[in-house]
Amino acid sequence: MLITQRPPALLLLADGTLFEGRAIGAPGIATGEICFNTGMTGYQEIFTDPSYKGQIMTMATAHVGNYGVKDEEVESGAVQIAGLVVKKFSDTWSRPGGSGSLNDFLIKHGITGISDIDTRKLVRHIRDHGAQNALISSTEMELKRLKELLAVAPDMAGLELSSTVSTRAPYTMGDEGAAHRVALVDFGVKTNIVRCLTERGCVVRVFPMVSPLAEMLSWKPDGFMLSNGPGDPAAMPTSVKLVKEIVDTGLPVFGICLGHQLLAESQGIGTEKMHHGHRGINHPIKNLVTGHNEVTSQNHGFNVTRADAEKNKGVEITHVHLNDHSVAGIRLKGRPVFSVQYHPEASPGPLDARYLFDQFVQHMKEHHPAGRPKMQHA
Repeated sequence: MLITQRPPALLLLADGTLFEGRAIGAPGIATGEICFNTGMTGYQEIFTDPSYKGQIMTMATAHVGNYGVKDEEVESGAVQIAGLVVKKFSDTWSRPGGSGSLNDFLIKHGITGISDIDTRKLVRHIRDHGAQNALISSTEMELKRLKELLAVAPDMAGLELSSTVSTRAPYTMGDEGAAHRVALVDFGVKTNIVRCLTERGCVVRVFPMVSPLAEMLSWKPDGFMLSNGPGDPAAMPTSVKLVKEIVDTGLPVFGICLGHQLLAESQGIGTEKMHHGHRGINHPIKNLVTGHNEVTSQNHGFNVTRADAEKNKGVEITHVHLNDHSVAGIRLKGRPVFSVQYHPEASPGPLDARYLFDQFVQHMKEHHPAGRPKMQHA
């Protein structure tokens, strides 16, 4: 097979740092906040995670694309990242049951990327100087013009993005006669969150984030799930108000990632933008309730303000990140309401935190001890 050299491409950071590489994916220009993920596997799940909306993804692992893509391994209906940065990119792929090459997958979804970058240097730069906007271009090489385009890209702080990925209409997954009914507020849900619930005997009704509480209650849920999603939780006052109303129903509530942050905001606990975020599949967490440690999958650039959480008498910090001691989980005292900053559905990632779904189901059982009788179908 004749291998031709890819056309040149540029990566420009907001602080003026410039990298030269080779084009991958769809030709074009991409802008967004640059971040990095340390996971060595699961790139397809990462790229399709709605929480990455608006971000240029740098993969810290050296080889990307070598196992291609598989139709079933997606977390949403689209590629969500704004652009892709890798060191070595492989057109050649090999995998039983694979569906095609990663490059064709990126082209199909219109994603522009760059390869042959010193990603170790780039990751160190982000760690030292913080997350910032960036631009990838494989069609425009004039630096002055690229700086102009990058200057008008929106900052992630203060940016509401969930409305761009939330479902437009409610839909149901699972057996309608299941023992537990979960109303899931979709701020950018990953498919595996729904799967983890249906595997535990739940029927899940996924509602748009703008759904009024009355509409969700009319479905008679046994509990609420607050999903993950992209953007700044402090820029979502309407969603914070909805979450407070959900908590006030007294029904069990479980929040993940953005859902965790919105739960905190609904209780008067602030959130803040992190220096460069947590993104990877091996982040260490300590469960302060059990004393156990967990290896977790994480993807967030905002977190709950620890000082606010410690001052709130109605909230208990249940989990902390062992690298920086940031708040990784909370629960409301005396109520069946809890949340975590990481991803217990863990796709990609370990299975250490799957017990949290069991805990949520147990809360629903305790709220309705007899369970929900099977619905009669005509």
